[in-house]
Amino acid sequence: MTTRVLLVDDHQMMRDGLRSVLENEAEVDVVGEAGNGRDALELFIRLHPDVVVMDIGMPELNGIEATRRILAENPRAKVIALSTHSDKRYVLEMLEAGAKGYVLKEAASHELLRALHAVMAGKNFLSPDITGAVVEGMMNRDDPRPASTAYSALTTREREILQLLAEGKTSGGIAQALHISAQTVETHRRNIMRKLDLHNVAELTRYAIKEGLTGLEH
Repeated sequence: MTTRVLLVDDHQMMRDGLRSVLENEAEVDVVGEAGNGRDALELFIRLHPDVVVMDIGMPELNGIEATRRILAENPRAKVIALSTHSDKRYVLEMLEAGAKGYVLKEAASHELLRALHAVMAGKNFLSPDITGAVVEGMMNRDDPRPASTAYSALTTREREILQLLAEGKTSGGIAQALHISAQTVETHRRNIMRKLDLHNVAELTRYAIKEGLTGLEH
């Protein structure tokens, strides 16, 4: 049976490389590509792929939030995270969002197909280089993580607006993109700053980059 895959990465060259790897496998069909999380969600709803290969740091909507939304749309969806990050913060956030696999980009050429087969067989897959980070993270769940705790208090809409603000979008531009009023955007912005104890857009931007919530880190 053919496995239908949606590729999501904000770099065309990376998507081309991944497509080349996947299409060498007779039973894999790349049915679509997206350069940000928002487009990924729309394509997932329209194309119903078996697996989504999801980059983390992307503009518009990062891979963690996009994964959460995809799993909310279909709890049985299979997502494989694809990232340059081996830091346990990113790994645990993505796994908590619902990803079934996590592959480092540097190893994607020889690990992605293994991850794909594992996930389709109902198993999880982690790049060997990050297994230790996951074990450490799971054994230290009571570690204080004030920034992450504060971030978890944000609503889905507030997280979306936080990323767009950090990427330099104006309130008017955000309102137009999300089909809400500029006044509503401003209300969300004030709530975000209050919850995160931040005081201006520059601080929001630094926070978003530090937490890997935006493609600006590229």
